[in-house]
Amino acid sequence: MTNAALTDEELERYARHIVLAEIGGAGQQKLKRARVLVIGAGGLGAPVLEYLAAAGVGTLGIVDDDTVSLSNLQRQVIHGTDTIGMAKTDSAAAAVKRINPNVTAEVHRLRLTAKDAPALVARYDIVVDGSDNFDTRYAVADACVLEEKPLVTAAVGRFDGSVTVLKPFETGAGGTRNPSYRDLFPEAPPEGLVPSCAVAGVVGALTGVIGTLQAMEAIKLITGAGEPLVGRLLLYDALTARFDTIRYKAG
Repeated sequence: MTNAALTDEELERYARHIVLAEIGGAGQQKLKRARVLVIGAGGLGAPVLEYLAAAGVGTLGIVDDDTVSLSNLQRQVIHGTDTIGMAKTDSAAAAVKRINPNVTAEVHRLRLTAKDAPALVARYDIVVDGSDNFDTRYAVADACVLEEKPLVTAAVGRFDGSVTVLKPFETGAGGTRNPSYRDLFPEAPPEGLVPSCAVAGVVGALTGVIGTLQAMEAIKLITGAGEPLVGRLLLYDALTARFDTIRYKAG
């Protein structure tokens, strides 16, 4: 377990957190002890990793099986021109250490499947999913249910995005079970119905908005600050600069 005591350097680094009553020294120690698994080091994973590293999350697991390409750089800001051709996991891990040398980056260069997801998820406290395909999203969500790990999941497309928090292994107000990913999306859409970013396009800054929201939800879960987006799907329309929230329940 990571030593939760904060050094003098860390006290100065995280001073703006520590003065917040909702976080304080105790919350910063929780962040230091936390182990967060981030699925995907792309458009969503980039801001998630950057802000969780800056926040002082002690251990960040990075899952990705791809390499950095020039077309990634319009939105995947954790990578740079000098890392083109490098494994995204390695490029992201180097950026994490550059942002905050106190953070441990654990690299998992693989594509998660339903078979291997539970064992990896079990090693972390919280999972943040920034993957770009439904097979991975369902595999991760099911593994988080099995291992009873909170999941912050999001998706983006063109000019809009969404984010929610899943804790179906707990009950909410009135003793009702919290909804799962499969309550929100019972089955994946037919293949080809939802075009990829490569086909439909996506505004780079949009992934920053949604990924940063994911990082904020993870920080709330770790520190206990505020009310996570459990049972609520936050929708963002960039073209109208509008946020909406949809409530959903367990089926």
